[in-house]
Amino acid sequence: MQVLIRKTVMDSILSYAKMCHPKEGILLLRGKAKGDVIRVEEVLIPPLSIRGNGFSSFPPHMLPLDFSIIGVAHSHPSGILSPSTADLNNFYGKIMIIVAHPYMGEKNMVVIDGKGKKLKYRIVED
Repeated sequence: MQVLIRKTVMDSILSYAKMCHPKEGILLLRGKAKGDVIRVEEVLIPPLSIRGNGFSSFPPHMLPLDFSIIGVAHSHPSGILSPSTADLNNFYGKIMIIVAHPYMGEKNMVVIDGKGKKLKYRIVED
């Protein structure tokens, strides 16, 4: 599987994580999945999302019917760049992006699938 992420999306996720710190922040990923390629083109703040110390969530039943939502991104203020059991149990969509403190760039970001497997990704210009 190939994951392509727009640079503006990566910058938005990192900025949002910094803004929410020291709480976790959560965002929806909007894009397209075709064959073996997933393109992440936009982020959205989920309705009624909750940010807290060590958790972030949103009520999935409040989301509009939108097939362009392909996953979520959230932050780990702890600096740990791997999914927790709660992350995997609450997986939504095809991919999850995790960004970890200090939120400086690609070295603080990982993309995983629903089983927690790290996926290769590439940042693409807009």
